[in-house]
Amino acid sequence: MVTHTSVLLEEAVQLLDIKPDGIYVDATTGGGGHSSLILASLTKGHLFCFDQDDYAFSRAKEKLDQVGTNYTFIHSNFVNLKKELQKRGISNIDGILYDLGVSSFQLDLQERGFSYRLDAPLDMRMNQEQDLSAYHIVNQYSYEDIVRILYRYGEEPFAKQIARAIEKYRCQKPIETTLELVEVIKSCLPAKVLKQKGHPAKQTFQALRIAVNDELRVFEDSLNDALDMLNPNGRAVVITFHSLEDRICKSIFKERSTIEIPKGVPMIIEETAPFELITKKPLLPSEEELEANNRAHSAKMRVIRKR
Repeated sequence: MVTHTSVLLEEAVQLLDIKPDGIYVDATTGGGGHSSLILASLTKGHLFCFDQDDYAFSRAKEKLDQVGTNYTFIHSNFVNLKKELQKRGISNIDGILYDLGVSSFQLDLQERGFSYRLDAPLDMRMNQEQDLSAYHIVNQYSYEDIVRILYRYGEEPFAKQIARAIEKYRCQKPIETTLELVEVIKSCLPAKVLKQKGHPAKQTFQALRIAVNDELRVFEDSLNDALDMLNPNGRAVVITFHSLEDRICKSIFKERSTIEIPKGVPMIIEETAPFELITKKPLLPSEEELEANNRAHSAKMRVIRKR
């Protein structure tokens, strides 16, 4: 059975500073690791669990039901946070947690098509009800659009070469599987790159996954909505796994916790920013966690509090 180990589990929930009667949101429920720990801290409070993956929720439910019943699962992308909570009469929350990226369920379930190590149909949809998949992008998007996706979301230095190889290959037949795409990628990379540590398809697969699920836009929109909904002393905890996510989080947190002072204008600042950074620098997993969970290596956690 596929298992998922939550990263920075104890640290994230501790930094949420949970009130037993508060309203909390796990924006990325996944296997329910963080959710179950949050739920265990609540008495009269309530937890709202967002996830668009049916399989993840079925696994999370097993954990949550052993802890308590004061939770509600919302089958939706967290970009719909404000709308979905308002449907349920919730306009303010006391804390929210984001654990971004792809879960072990999605990576390790071969048929989901997320992994460059397992042969499967090109898919990569977190919400399997949506139409757009990696197959559609790889086989139907223009050379220019594929280059843009690989540069922007994968920071892939060989984006043009890979996009050209994809374009040439698909003239003969569609690229249908993950390992077929891996071979196309390998075919156009220099030998010195293929010999380097790390998989040569990693950045391309990351870029396609982000594009398929529109991950960066929905995270930015959702985080801004979440901060608007926080009660005084409410907190947002964000765990990211690559630089683009972390950059968005850092930028939004800085904007919300800073008062802009015009340069060269002498003035006394009496007001304070509406938010306070709890973490001046991102928190990283401990050496023990890194040894126990290889997928924790790129994790960074940032925390902000509404004054």
